[in-house]
Amino acid sequence: MAATLAEVFESLSESYTTREENARTKLAKCLTDSGQGVDTSLIRTAMDAAADAVPYRRVLEYAEKAGVRVALTDVRKDLTRQLLTRSAGSSTCQIRNEAARMEVEAAQRFLQNTDNLLDHFEDAPREETAEQAEAEAEPAPAPVDVPTATPAQKRTLEAIRDNGVAIQELRVGQRRVTVERGERPRRDMVEWVVGQGWAKQAATSLYDGQAATLTDIGEAILAR
Repeated sequence: MAATLAEVFESLSESYTTREENARTKLAKCLTDSGQGVDTSLIRTAMDAAADAVPYRRVLEYAEKAGVRVALTDVRKDLTRQLLTRSAGSSTCQIRNEAARMEVEAAQRFLQNTDNLLDHFEDAPREETAEQAEAEAEPAPAPVDVPTATPAQKRTLEAIRDNGVAIQELRVGQRRVTVERGERPRRDMVEWVVGQGWAKQAATSLYDGQAATLTDIGEAILAR
C-alpha cells in the first residue's frame, strides 16, 4: 500500500521527537545524580533536540484538528515569516542567545526537510480529522504511485541501503556524512531523500552519528 502524506510526515517526525525524548531523559538523569557534575554537553544536546522537534510537534498537534496538509502548510508559512522578521539574539544571557540560534537553524532544517512534501502528495485526497472520521465514513485514500528518482537519487538510496550511511555533527552547525564501507554520498543528497520521506535518520545523538535507513518508499523506488 502506498504511503500517505500523514504516514510519511509521522515517519519523518518520529526520529526528531524520539531524539528529543532521549536527550531530555539523559539530561534529567544527569541532573538528579548528585554524585556527578552536570554534563553541559547534555544540556546543549537537549536544547538542540528540543529545537528540532518543536516544528514537528506543532504540526502533529494541529493536524489532529485540521489534518496534516493544512497543519504543515500553516506551520511552514509561520516559520518562513519568523525567519524573515526575526533578529539575532541580543540577550545578555548567552544561553538564551544560543537557544535562539538553535531555533532559527531548526526552523531552516524543518523547511528544508519538508520542502516538496506537499507537492509530492498534491493529488492525494483531502485528509480527514479524527472528528470527521467519527462523523461519517469516507472512501479510503487513493494510492500514491512510487515516485520516479534520478540516477543520482538512486545512487544515494543505494548507498544508504548498502554502505552504512550516517549523519554526524562533531561541532554545532557542521554536519557531515560518514559511511562504514563503499562510496560516501553527498550530504545534501542524503538530507534531500530524508526530507522526501524516502529515508529516515535514527533517533540517536548527532555527535555519535544518526544512521540513515530506507523507508518503504525508498525500498520501492529501488525495487522498480
